[in-house]
Amino acid sequence: MASRLAEKTIPALLEQFKTTREQSLALIADLQPEDTVVQSMPDVSPTKWHLAHVTWFFERFVLEPGLRNYSRFDDQYHYLFNSYYYTAGQMHARPKRGLLSRPTLTQVLDYRSYVDTAIQQLLQTDAADEHIIKVIKIGLNHEQQHQELMLTDIKHVFSCSPLRPPVSRTLDDAVTTEVAPYSFADGDAGIRSVGHAGDGFAFDNETPRHDVLLQPHRIGNRLVTNGEYREFIHDGGYDDSELWLSDGWATINERGWRRPLYWDEELDTEFTLGGDKEIDDNAPVCHVSYYEADAFARWSGARLPTEFEWENAAQKHDRGGNLLESNHWHPVAAEGPQFFGDVWEWTSSSYAPYPGFKPLEGTLGEYNGKFMCNQMTVRGGSCVTARDHIRASYRSFFYPDARWQFLGIRLAKDGHGG
Repeated sequence: MASRLAEKTIPALLEQFKTTREQSLALIADLQPEDTVVQSMPDVSPTKWHLAHVTWFFERFVLEPGLRNYSRFDDQYHYLFNSYYYTAGQMHARPKRGLLSRPTLTQVLDYRSYVDTAIQQLLQTDAADEHIIKVIKIGLNHEQQHQELMLTDIKHVFSCSPLRPPVSRTLDDAVTTEVAPYSFADGDAGIRSVGHAGDGFAFDNETPRHDVLLQPHRIGNRLVTNGEYREFIHDGGYDDSELWLSDGWATINERGWRRPLYWDEELDTEFTLGGDKEIDDNAPVCHVSYYEADAFARWSGARLPTEFEWENAAQKHDRGGNLLESNHWHPVAAEGPQFFGDVWEWTSSSYAPYPGFKPLEGTLGEYNGKFMCNQMTVRGGSCVTARDHIRASYRSFFYPDARWQFLGIRLAKDGHGG
């Protein structure tokens, strides 16, 4: 029999499942079927693939082990829509996902409906034990991650179109506001606890909670703005090799980077999910790589914060801010500290396991742990992160040359103020 805990949890979980699955479709309501097939670079996946992959996750990790006599919607989907779970089988090459003209979008939506019905049936059986409930919650948070990816990926796709269409025509216009001068506040020093605590959901890479030693430091009162970043450009920031890490200097010269992704050559307009817009000098700069963030920090006489300095400061703030539900889908100017939303903030910390880290058992152990090499940690969520998905302990990660995500900058300095 299902446990009493499971029985109490199931109604709320069913509602959460329905809401999350519907949200994925609502975010792309203005897209046409042709839009959902395009892959503009290897890091980008077609919208149609995202919709199918998150569905495959529920089929592979919930329905197949949990529902007796479950029959797959289509055996070929197991290969087409696996992402990187090698212990689950082989998969279609990531850079070639844009070649998947079949199955059609209609067939993918039928697949989603088929799996949704089966999940709801499963949750009404005795098989809906605590383990199944745990995996469904992982699947829902996984889908929220892909909702963010759907928006950032289709943004890159549309930016490559000569028509430069908006992804959505129903976004709210942001009202600019003057931001406070950049300043630094003393951060806590000494031994502090970081990592997930409490009963709420967390990914395995947020655990275990442990103590870290924070040196005396100061952390920026807000995010770096477009106007401030333009000053860096005008001051020759992209031409001064002394500001750049060796790999960064090689990267910007090999790829011809001289401004954030999506800025025009005149540094006046940028492409957004709502189409081309005038750059707001007071809004946080975004779509910059770790290399660019690090160079800007050096130019500013500062550095990037460590992920633990960031978390210690952020856990003192609520999760208010410009997130997905704000319906801007772009960073906006704000007077507050902006620890959550707007942009993922680069930290100076390599993405690495915490002391005592243990990945999830089985195939789901591939979710986070095997990526803990050669990537940098980012914190705080972005303007397309769901509000109930982010928290102070949340860790995401990208390669240092990544720019297509909403990635931005907060500064820090060593020592305390005099």
